[in-house]
Amino acid sequence: MAKFLFTVWPFPGHIHPNTAIAHALAERGHEIAFYTGGSLRPSLEAEGFRCFPFRRLDEVRVKEIVLALDAMSLQKWSARRKKALLREWLLGTVEAQLEDLAEVAPVWRPDVLVCDPAMWGPVLVFRETANIPLAIMSCIAACVLPGPEGPIVGLSLPRARGPISRFGRRVLSSVASIVAADVRRAAEELRAHHHLAPIRTSVTAFTGQMPLYLVPSTPAYDRDRRDLPPSVHYVGPCPWDKPGDAPPAPWLTELPRDRPVVYVTEGTMHSKPPLLLRAALKGLASLPVRVIATTGRHRDPEDLGLGVIPANARVERWVPHSDLLSRTDVVVTTGGTGTVLATLAAGVPLVVAPTAWDQPENAWRVTEAGAGIRLAPGQCTPDRVRAAVDRLLSDRSFQRNAQRLATDFARYGGAAQAADLLANLATQRGEVSRHESTALAPADSDGRLQPPAGGTTPILRTQGSSR
Repeated sequence: MAKFLFTVWPFPGHIHPNTAIAHALAERGHEIAFYTGGSLRPSLEAEGFRCFPFRRLDEVRVKEIVLALDAMSLQKWSARRKKALLREWLLGTVEAQLEDLAEVAPVWRPDVLVCDPAMWGPVLVFRETANIPLAIMSCIAACVLPGPEGPIVGLSLPRARGPISRFGRRVLSSVASIVAADVRRAAEELRAHHHLAPIRTSVTAFTGQMPLYLVPSTPAYDRDRRDLPPSVHYVGPCPWDKPGDAPPAPWLTELPRDRPVVYVTEGTMHSKPPLLLRAALKGLASLPVRVIATTGRHRDPEDLGLGVIPANARVERWVPHSDLLSRTDVVVTTGGTGTVLATLAAGVPLVVAPTAWDQPENAWRVTEAGAGIRLAPGQCTPDRVRAAVDRLLSDRSFQRNAQRLATDFARYGGAAQAADLLANLATQRGEVSRHESTALAPADSDGRLQPPAGGTTPILRTQGSSR
């Protein structure tokens, strides 16, 4: 059996699918550990996994950056500030990641790294210096690897149809590459500092050169791309949102079914004004539906200025998708990957009003599949939300298309298929020597290394060259 180390940012949309895969690997007899934020340690250990929390990496600062980027997503003037924050997050944290992982690896001795695509330390440096195969587990439903048919990072566009739109996308892709040139240079300097060869491409493109790149959706959802490297495998959604033995809330099990249920959510990390929640609560108050709205665990409904809650609505901080979606007829959302994939896997149509991150790409794919309606943020008014929900409830073609995608998702196996692919990667590694150091001891109760008798805390040696 093999040992896997998941290196993941401590955000629900990142950690949840990896937890599902970790469980599937554990069911096959493999050993699992996570390198992530210390805030997740209790929940991961409750699931039966070892957790090595960030030590030199500042989890609080990372969360501040991500929340700031989310809050700035609709501010066109802040492009320079956004880029500075992204560099601080993606590149500025790499050395801290490497120092942490240099202590984790001798303790855990992983056979395979399973890496968040936004955690660049393992990708750019550690997999080579530690000589450990690395697999990418994408937290985004649309494969972001560049290519003629792929998305353009920082832009959201509908599917290119015809030579003019394809030419336009090539021009925009070239411009985006020029804008990101300084990030590539910084990544090359980082590798040179660690005596590694240049990658001569963007970091995003470089992740496609890993031996395995997992995408939690399907080709049908992702525009049937034909420009991807052989490392890419679509595995379908990998859902996990609570311990398997946790019962649903009593009010949810008692929910009457005399009216359609509409679920409204702005996701788990939304930090902007609750425009969608306000518009939906007001707009849906006059429809014969039951509305369940969630604010996210980090936001108190009392602090959001939602006004008088309509009689047909209930507002909660959070409800697990696994408890709610089987009882739901329409979902109204900002379009985060976790919500979109869980909703489509349940065969439920969506109204998507995207604002940031991967949400615009998800919105285009939902509408192109005929499984929902896209509302631009500026169109997110009570009247438009009400009209969109009414249309989804009255036109059954949206539900049929959502159910078609659900059937397609189910064929790909999800976390079980991802676990099989990862296990194969571990097998291919064979019996390669794990690390050079032999005088290693287990970590203490806080995850710190215990130095061997008469010595100092062991640090993983680097190889000094690229593979």
